[in-house]
Amino acid sequence: MQDSLFPDAEPPNPPPQGKPRKRRTAVEPAPPDPVHQALAAALPPNLRLGTSSWYFPGWDGLVWDGEYDQATLSKEGLRAYAQHPLLRTVSLDRAFYRPLTVSQYTAYAAQVPDDFRFVVKAPSLIADASIRGDDGKSLSHNALFLDPDTALREFVRPALEGLGHKLGALVFQLSPLPGLMLATIGQQIAKLDALLAALPDLRLAAPDAVVAVEVRNPEWLTPAFTAALKRHRASYCLGLHAKMPPIAEQLPILRALWPSPLVCRWNLHMKHGAFGYESARDEYAPFNRLVDPDPETRQQLARVIGGTVANGMPAYVTVNNKAEGSAPLSIAALAQALLDLRRSSLSGRGGRSD
Repeated sequence: MQDSLFPDAEPPNPPPQGKPRKRRTAVEPAPPDPVHQALAAALPPNLRLGTSSWYFPGWDGLVWDGEYDQATLSKEGLRAYAQHPLLRTVSLDRAFYRPLTVSQYTAYAAQVPDDFRFVVKAPSLIADASIRGDDGKSLSHNALFLDPDTALREFVRPALEGLGHKLGALVFQLSPLPGLMLATIGQQIAKLDALLAALPDLRLAAPDAVVAVEVRNPEWLTPAFTAALKRHRASYCLGLHAKMPPIAEQLPILRALWPSPLVCRWNLHMKHGAFGYESARDEYAPFNRLVDPDPETRQQLARVIGGTVANGMPAYVTVNNKAEGSAPLSIAALAQALLDLRRSSLSGRGGRSD
């Protein structure tokens, strides 16, 4: 289950103001917010919004109805998380740090409703070109980087067997490449092409599932990269992170792949820079308010989502606490931006919906 494998584990909430509440162990969801219920009812069914992981004590009152410690939420919080009306997916980020087993995936699937879908990150075993120490620094070359057999054995087959139809997206988030590999990006694209060619058709067991590739070096974004994705019906994962160009500069990739499902991971507010996870964590904890609202990114993302779902394509969008300060509140604001955009479009057409 979600546990201390996370390198950015958050400190527990400070004591609440006023009358202290009894700490509980059985995780209960926050009472449904009528505003969120109305937003959820108005969103298209092929859109799934969610967060990166679910183990944050600071979401008391937003997702949880009570004060719970991080360990309890990691093990017991998913069922309550999935009862939030706006949260219909979640990113299993812990899969990046260590491959998960079929039984672990099966246990996750048993805790969520039938229409819930998981976004799963590929293990660093195959998605990172470097073997790294505890401090994140590269120690040596990873010989299994983008290895098709390892990807199938340690990632694709266990996720597909364990999650079944509740699998939404398999995301190969490729860590930053060392300089020598960036100088031979064509060779890395050829390895990615071979990996994608080896993957099975996920839709036989999971009709809504997609494969997506997220990169952390803009050097990947070449015609050859786009051609490899398109050749194997893979999606480009729109990664909103300071290591990559702003959203507008990544849109040509999505246009070149159209029509294609949307997979987006809104990871980090641009103000923190390419290596700003720790500073964002320290500034935003305990993740219970929007510290740095980013309405411009929200509006741009809403337009991309709107165009995707209007054409019948699925969309999976997950948000990190480090995007604006509180992932659940960012999701609610993004949902509102989507509906505002739709109303504006209908108003511009004289209220017609055809």
